[in-house]
Amino acid sequence: MFLCVSPNPAIDKRLTMPSLLRGQVNRACAVQSFPGGKSAHVTMVLQTLGAQPHWIGPCGGTSGEELKAGLSSLGIRATACVTSQPTRTNLEIVEADGTVTEILEPGPPLSSVEWEQFQNACSQAFAENSENKTVTLSGSLPANAQPELYADLLARARTSGCKTLLDASGEPLRIALAAEPDFVKPNREEAAQVLGAPVNTISEARAAIHKLLALGARSAALSLGSEGLLFCARKAGPVLFAPAIPLRPRSTVGCGDSALAGFAFAMASAYSPQDSLCLAAACAAANCLADSPGAARLADIESFRQQIVVQTLALDS
Repeated sequence: MFLCVSPNPAIDKRLTMPSLLRGQVNRACAVQSFPGGKSAHVTMVLQTLGAQPHWIGPCGGTSGEELKAGLSSLGIRATACVTSQPTRTNLEIVEADGTVTEILEPGPPLSSVEWEQFQNACSQAFAENSENKTVTLSGSLPANAQPELYADLLARARTSGCKTLLDASGEPLRIALAAEPDFVKPNREEAAQVLGAPVNTISEARAAIHKLLALGARSAALSLGSEGLLFCARKAGPVLFAPAIPLRPRSTVGCGDSALAGFAFAMASAYSPQDSLCLAAACAAANCLADSPGAARLADIESFRQQIVVQTLALDS
């Protein structure tokens, strides 16, 4: 059982154009819309891996209806907590040379009643079949959300006996670490912001992993983008590294979410640390070739799993 919690969902709109010219009229060659927000991407990749995930998040307006319809068309079970404000739309502009520009709308504010309904819906979902449930919580928070939201949801999930994976940033991540999530996965910029230290090298990334574990995470991964992915499965365990596979991505939007799905699937399946990292890195690489964020193909995932060689980092790496 997988539950993917999305406090700030979206519609992802992709515009394809020859080039983006600032201050001028730009005409798109193609326009596509997809269910969006980080958690939607996680849900889609989990489904590709063979799971039957359950998505939950606030939805409002015609964009919220579009989001629910999009998930339903993919065969994904969704619990939508109705809001008075419309769901946001994120814009991804893809140029012919591969340059990708993202414009992310802020999430609409929720009323106190809507927040209560969302949190209660999460608690109810956590309690269903909780002995075998893996919960992912990911993405930014709406404008008026309390930074303690993720910490609260983690505590609720733990009370129900769920395994928890978190992909967040900023103050919500810093506060949530004290709630001891089973797994966290920031990228290098997010880790540097929370830890107050640069993450420019493999050595600094390795140190950042240990700091995340010291602050409360039970296991942690750290994305270095085109350089690769690090993972430590327990506080006293070795730090593993999967170098990125050289490829020309169509877009890297959703790669981190795809990796999170891989880690979640691996955790629920009791994979070894090496196999967990291999699957997560393969999911991220496959997403680079996908037609849209989160639409990684299983054949690509399996192909990349055969190519990835996981390394154990020495203490002086």
